[in-house]
Amino acid sequence: MLKRLFDLLIPSRCAACGARGEPCCARCAQVWGAAREVVRGPTAGLVRVFALARYRGVGRKLLIAYKERGRRDLAPSLGRALAEALAVLPLGAGSGVEAGGPAVGPPRLAGVSAGRGGTRAWAGDAPAEQGEAPPGPRAVPGQPSDSPAPASPADALHRPPPRTALPPQALCLVPAPSRPSAARVRGGPHIERLANEAASLLTAQGIEAVVAPALELAATARDAVGLGREQRVANLAGRLRFREAGRPPPDHRIVVLDDVITTGATAAACTRALTAAGCTVSAVLTLLAAG
Repeated sequence: MLKRLFDLLIPSRCAACGARGEPCCARCAQVWGAAREVVRGPTAGLVRVFALARYRGVGRKLLIAYKERGRRDLAPSLGRALAEALAVLPLGAGSGVEAGGPAVGPPRLAGVSAGRGGTRAWAGDAPAEQGEAPPGPRAVPGQPSDSPAPASPADALHRPPPRTALPPQALCLVPAPSRPSAARVRGGPHIERLANEAASLLTAQGIEAVVAPALELAATARDAVGLGREQRVANLAGRLRFREAGRPPPDHRIVVLDDVITTGATAAACTRALTAAGCTVSAVLTLLAAG
């Protein structure tokens, strides 16, 4: 009630464009495209990594506002973007490091097309120069580049499965950890907050999803901003650890969530820590990909 009154008196503004009405307006929310695979040196051959947009423009503005400027009201919007991608993320055989048995098929709502925009170029992508390979992430293999967009942005979560569909396998979302000091400034672990939003939406739509805070980062870890690949690897060595109290439940497909993939050092460290603890990581999903 108080929130509704506050919104009437001081309407929320879009964190990216300033439009009144929502923390993230419908137009800016279109930045979150279909999940596209990202290959970085440390993750190559270790785990598949997917991102929803490039680290620039609208996506960058939204993430910085959420992460660094106190716009925690963006959590539902960002969590929804992750949930829509998770509903159709390819998690089949060969998608991760196997530590306890064969991989099974992807968790998805039957009959759902591949996310918000099929495998079209991300919003804001500029065409490559003639004879030049497009930079950055590549489309998910096996999905045609001319896939039509779904009827609405929420189609991946709201299209009902046919009566004959089998229930998808449960998901376990493991948030990449933050430094304790950073989490305090941000009002708590910011990725875990997004994971909880995504899990709630998925569960409401028939895909069982739980959040397992299975990783922690020591207070001695440095802020990774400005660090190169080798520096990031060294910064995480011995400081990113598995938490037995947060162990993922058995028989769940594990997806590590993070906000940005830069060099791939964090994604690789998270995957290795979980694998060393006997967990099978199916994929890493991030909102943005740098580069």
